[in-house]
Amino acid sequence: MSPHNDKAVVVFSGGQDSTTCLFWAKQRFSDVYTISFDYGQRHRKELEHAQAIAEQLDVPFHIIPMHVMNELTPNALTKANIPIEEREDGLPNTFVPGRNHLFFSFAAVYAYSVGARHIVTGVSETDFSGYPDCRDDFMKSLNVTINLAMDSDFVFHTPLMWLDKAGVWKLSDELGALDFVRERTLTCYEGIPASGCGECPACRLRNEGLEQYLRSKGGEQ
Repeated sequence: MSPHNDKAVVVFSGGQDSTTCLFWAKQRFSDVYTISFDYGQRHRKELEHAQAIAEQLDVPFHIIPMHVMNELTPNALTKANIPIEEREDGLPNTFVPGRNHLFFSFAAVYAYSVGARHIVTGVSETDFSGYPDCRDDFMKSLNVTINLAMDSDFVFHTPLMWLDKAGVWKLSDELGALDFVRERTLTCYEGIPASGCGECPACRLRNEGLEQYLRSKGGEQ
C-alpha cells in the first residue's frame, strides 16, 4: 500500500456524526468509500438512509452482514421489544458489546481490498454515552493492533473525537453541510429522520446540540 495513498473508507450509518465525517473525508481524500453494517439493528431505515446519502454524494456504498451480533448480544439497539433505558450507573442498554471493535476491523479488511489507507469514523469521547469503544485510547490501540495484524499502515481518523454535539454541528456548517445533515440524516433510535422523535437519548443529544450551536452562532453575528 503506497505511503501516499489518499483513498479513504468512512464507517457510515447515515446519522449526523458519520455524515459529517463523510463530508470531512470528501474534502481531504481523492477517493472515498462508505461501509455500513447490518447487525439486526432496531430499524432498517438506518441502512436505507445511509445508502441514499451515499448515492446523493456519489460515493460507493457497501453493506456487511453482521447478524451474528444480534444473536450474541441482545440489547435495546437490536431488539425492538427491549425498551431503551438510560442508567445512572453502568452502561446504557443501547451499548452493543464489541460492536466498534468488530466494525472497525471489518472496515480495515474492506479498506485493504479497495486499496485505501485511511479509515474515518465519527466516534467521540466527548458525547459518547459512556460507550468504552468510542474512546481515544481504544481507537489508538486498535489502530496499532490492526496494523500489526495486517502488516499495513492504516490511519484511523476520528475528526469528532473531542467535539460535543454543538461542535459537530459547527463542523458540518464549516463543511457547507449543515442543512444537508440537519434534514437528511437519521440519528433517532426510533427510526425517524431529521429531528427524530425528540424523546430518545440520541434525539435529545442531537437536538440540544443544534440549539446550542444555533444560539452561539446567533451571538457571533
